[in-house]
Amino acid sequence: MSPPLYPFFLIITKTVFEYLLKSKEHHIGVHASKTDEHMVKADHPKALLHGSLVSPSLGAAIINGKYVNAVPLYRLEQEFQRYGLQITRQNMANWCIRLAEEYLSILYDYLHEELYFYHVIQADETPVLVNHDGRKSGSKSWMWVYRSGHLYQDRQIVLYEYQQTRNASHPREFLKGYDGICVTDGYQVYHTLEKELEELTIAGCWVHCRRRFDEALKLIPKPSQKESNAFLLMKQIQAIYREEGKLNDLSSDERLKQRQAVIKPLVDAFFAYLKTINVSKKDKFGDAVRYALNQEKYLRVFLTDGDVPIDNNASERAIRGFCIGKKNWQMIDTIHGAKSSAIIYSIVETAKANNLKPFDYVQYLLEEIPKHMNDKDCSFLEDLLPWSEKLPEGIRKA
Repeated sequence: MSPPLYPFFLIITKTVFEYLLKSKEHHIGVHASKTDEHMVKADHPKALLHGSLVSPSLGAAIINGKYVNAVPLYRLEQEFQRYGLQITRQNMANWCIRLAEEYLSILYDYLHEELYFYHVIQADETPVLVNHDGRKSGSKSWMWVYRSGHLYQDRQIVLYEYQQTRNASHPREFLKGYDGICVTDGYQVYHTLEKELEELTIAGCWVHCRRRFDEALKLIPKPSQKESNAFLLMKQIQAIYREEGKLNDLSSDERLKQRQAVIKPLVDAFFAYLKTINVSKKDKFGDAVRYALNQEKYLRVFLTDGDVPIDNNASERAIRGFCIGKKNWQMIDTIHGAKSSAIIYSIVETAKANNLKPFDYVQYLLEEIPKHMNDKDCSFLEDLLPWSEKLPEGIRKA
């Protein structure tokens, strides 16, 4: 007969993650006195939004679905219906607008002020359609994106701003009083601002430069490509990027020294060769040469400051989530919706840039910010910033 067995250790063979969709009832006790007509009722849980049943977790789930995972609201509506919850897309859209305006906008404005402390920022913009904006159908609107320079190791900020046009007045107002360097593509609006604002320096994007030569090279028959000027110039740009890639882990000062010693001669050679090329006809290669020569001043700025990235790819990455989303939902219905979307995208993209879990972070914000609505200042937001050490441990990705 075998001796009795006792637990020795546990082997975990499988971990299952469950996601629960459920409604919760709050029961409020009412107590009556036996000696008189006096009655006492317990406090009612305060609603996150007046007249609404939305909770921080539900609000965060909707925001995570639409703004992080690019799921249109009609599909979220269908998903809720499968679990017996009747939550219309109109309600969800209204909740997102109100959550952004009443709570998340407070953090958005605080992050905007924080952005001014960064010596290097980056900017980009992308078109969007807004259905009811007071203009004729199909009129383009724009989402502008401003972010901290991606070479900073931590404390990243990504801010969206909705505007109806792409003119200079919008970055002029958003960057009013900013003193530093802004990395952009070759859009003339930014160069106009640099001429107006003595404290602003514009840096160019080598990816945009490379892209133009790549497009020109693709138009040349393959057997002739390696003999072309476009191929040679592409190889020179690749050499610049190869050397820049070796500097990723260096400090700003060390990166600047290496750029001056190794990369500047490559950039000098690139522009020296460009100036020997005679381009008269209007074709892709001629456009690429003219673009590079016109942008030379801006494409050289990264050689003068170790915090300036060589390109604006980080801004394009920050705007990618929005671009994926708009392919799924096509357009935004109202200006209110566009402005609230800018706020929400800012919060979730900033969370992602700081290695946070967007759902958990937004839920925490919607739990904490309402507690401080009567505060006389916004100092409480310091503890809610994405890099705060006071954030709950589970919010940060492992």
